[in-house]
Amino acid sequence: MLMVNIAEAKAKLSEYVEAVTKGEHVIICNRNRPVAELRPIEATRLGPRDLSPMFPGETFMTDAFFEPMTDGELREWYGQEAWPAKVAETKSVYGAAGDKKTKRKPRA
Repeated sequence: MLMVNIAEAKAKLSEYVEAVTKGEHVIICNRNRPVAELRPIEATRLGPRDLSPMFPGETFMTDAFFEPMTDGELREWYGQEAWPAKVAETKSVYGAAGDKKTKRKPRA
């Protein structure tokens, strides 16, 4: 077990964290009185959680999830027609891409 004051712990924190990962306990003191402890935490689970005890027999996602919705499902989802039958387009105020533009005369 290591006992260090706050100033030393601030200066060498990475060293003390490394010591903790090797199994050492570090006590941090304020004016030589212990105030905190630096110790390892339990390892966390790396794999996916098993949800079967919570939801026995349930399937969470099937291949149908990636299929596009039908028109009936879209109407039910949006509460109206999902896609209007016809969309009116207005003529661009800037002209078509192939329109010629007038050139300015250079200043004399």
